[in-house]
Amino acid sequence: MPKPAHSAQPLVTLDGRPPCLATIEAVVTGERAVVTCRGEFDMGAQELWSELYAVLDRSATGVDLDLDEVRFCDCAGLNVLLALRREALDQGKTVTVRACSPTVARLLDLTGARELFVTEHAGSPAGSQTPGAEPVPVEEELPEPVDVDQELRLEVDQLRRAMRTRPAIDVARGIVMASFGLSAEDAWTVLVTASQNTNTKLHHLAQDLMGAVHGTPVPQEVQQQMAAAVAKVREAGPE
Repeated sequence: MPKPAHSAQPLVTLDGRPPCLATIEAVVTGERAVVTCRGEFDMGAQELWSELYAVLDRSATGVDLDLDEVRFCDCAGLNVLLALRREALDQGKTVTVRACSPTVARLLDLTGARELFVTEHAGSPAGSQTPGAEPVPVEEELPEPVDVDQELRLEVDQLRRAMRTRPAIDVARGIVMASFGLSAEDAWTVLVTASQNTNTKLHHLAQDLMGAVHGTPVPQEVQQQMAAAVAKVREAGPE
């Protein structure tokens, strides 16, 4: 029997703002800052803007993001990272994603935003130095000039695409939360799992669920995968 909807976690704080369920830890090494992000990157993560900008200011060439411990990320959380990237471009710096969790990877792929974060270049291969030989200094390759206009046009296009699909996805997540008494993170997991297992784009799945509210039947395969995903997250329980 489904849990009551009020068992889901609160969506806003007492002053009407969504709570910030994410944390960051920054270490400045040489010319770059490594920022390790943890928790849930949603609308509440906007509270991290000033802290992220301060880290960017302390770095000489930019920020490397470690998102491996981000358990949940939606379009609002992605916008926080994109805002950091825009600020870095204005300062002539870069933002890279050095690692990310499967949750973040799915969102980057679904929105097409992965290409907006430059890939970190690997250093020289280990073991390439002849044993006993003096270390040979490696000339650092200068990054290729960034076409800022092209980058911004691409970013605007990706943001427009994300914003067109975001409302339906957010509503669908709310439907799943209310119907099954799930947290925001578990509801997102259910949607993404059902999307992958039925080979249905996430925003198409969201539209199917919104249509069900008005009496349009959800495809049988989607119903089965949704039920299986809900059972799985309930079996896993809280972390």
